[in-house]
Amino acid sequence: MWYLDGLATRTTVPDLRRFVRAVVQADAYGISIADVLRTQADEMRLKRRQRAEEKAQKLPVKVLAPVMLCILPVLFIVVMGPAAMSIVDAFSGM
Repeated sequence: MWYLDGLATRTTVPDLRRFVRAVVQADAYGISIADVLRTQADEMRLKRRQRAEEKAQKLPVKVLAPVMLCILPVLFIVVMGPAAMSIVDAFSGM
């Protein structure tokens, strides 16, 4: 399986390298390729899920700035606007 060895040396994707090495070892030791593929698929799914959870944990920090800059000022105007108008009317009538 020299072609897979070449693929492993040319690629920069760690998951692909790990996959190719597992397939080459399975072929060299006579292990069932189906078992290796199943195991590799499970590991890749787990890593993908972990990356998604990590991104989800970082999301609230990234959302905080737009909320503070865009939504809160508008909410402040909507909530405090009528009170401010009443105060202005009260002082203008004096």
